[in-house]
Amino acid sequence: MSDLSIRLFLVWCCWSGSAFLAEASVISSNEERSAGQTWARLLDDVERLRLPTKFLKALPPEFIHFEFDDLRTYAAEYHPGEHRMVLNRSLSFNAAGRTLKPLGKMTHKELEVLYHELFHAYMDYLAVTETDQRSEELLRFARKWQACQYGEVEITPIAQRKDETESRYLTPVESWEALNETWAVFIGWAVWNQLEVQRKTGKSMFQERRQANEWTRRFQLAFEKGELRGYYVPEDPDERRLAQKRYLGKPSQLSLEEATRLMRQVLGFQYDFIDRLETLPGFSRVSTCPSSKDMTN
Repeated sequence: MSDLSIRLFLVWCCWSGSAFLAEASVISSNEERSAGQTWARLLDDVERLRLPTKFLKALPPEFIHFEFDDLRTYAAEYHPGEHRMVLNRSLSFNAAGRTLKPLGKMTHKELEVLYHELFHAYMDYLAVTETDQRSEELLRFARKWQACQYGEVEITPIAQRKDETESRYLTPVESWEALNETWAVFIGWAVWNQLEVQRKTGKSMFQERRQANEWTRRFQLAFEKGELRGYYVPEDPDERRLAQKRYLGKPSQLSLEEATRLMRQVLGFQYDFIDRLETLPGFSRVSTCPSSKDMTN
C-alpha cells in the first residue's frame, strides 16, 4: 500500500470514528431527554391522581430503562443491576410498546402493578448508589429484617391451600427476594386501595376522614386474612422445577412495624394517619426483630 493510500485510509478512519462518536453522543442525549420527559409526565400524572410521590422523587429520571413486551407469565418484570423494567404492552401508549401510557388511562390494577415494580427499582437504587441518611436507614432496616424475619419463613407448599404451611430456611438470595416482594406487594396494595377509596370524590384520602377510615378498615382486614405476604423463586433447580414461586404463609406476612416504616419513608403518608394505625386494636406493638444492638451480641 502506497504512502498516499495509507494517509487516505487514516483520514477516513479518523472521520468515521468522529462521526460515530458524534452520532452516539446525539443518541445518548436523545435517550436522556426522552427518559426525563417520560419521568416528568409520570410524576405529573401521579400528583394529579393524588398518589404517593415520595420515593419516586428520589429516583433519577434516567435510572430506570422502560421496555414493553407481550408478557405471558407475569404482568411486569424488574431486572436489578440492569435497572430494566419490562412491562406488558398494555401499559404502553396505544399498546404500541414505545412509551408509558398516561397513568390516568390505567386501571387501578395496572397502577398497582406499576407501583409494585417502581418500588423494586427504588430498592435497586438504594442498593447501588450513595443516598441520603433516611434512605440508608431504610436499607439498614431491610437488612435487619431480612435476617430476623425472612431467614426462616412459613410457606404454603400448595398456593391454593393458604392454611397449610411448612417452615423453610431461606438462602440470603431467597430471603432478600422474599422481603422485597413482600414490601412491593404492600406498596401496590396500598396504592390500589387508595385509588379505590378515592374513586367517588376524587380527593386525597388524607382530606376526607371517611375515606381514611375506609382505607384503615381495609388495612385491618388484609392483616386478618393474611393478604400482605410475598413470595420468592427457589434457588435450588430441582425445587424450581416443582414450583416457580414459593408463596409465604400468613405467619410470615408483613408486620405492622414494616408497614408503618414503608408508609413513612417510602409512601410519605401523613404521620398523624400512621399514628392512628399504630393504635388499632389487634396489632402487636412488640417488634418481632431484636434491636441492632441485640443482634450484635
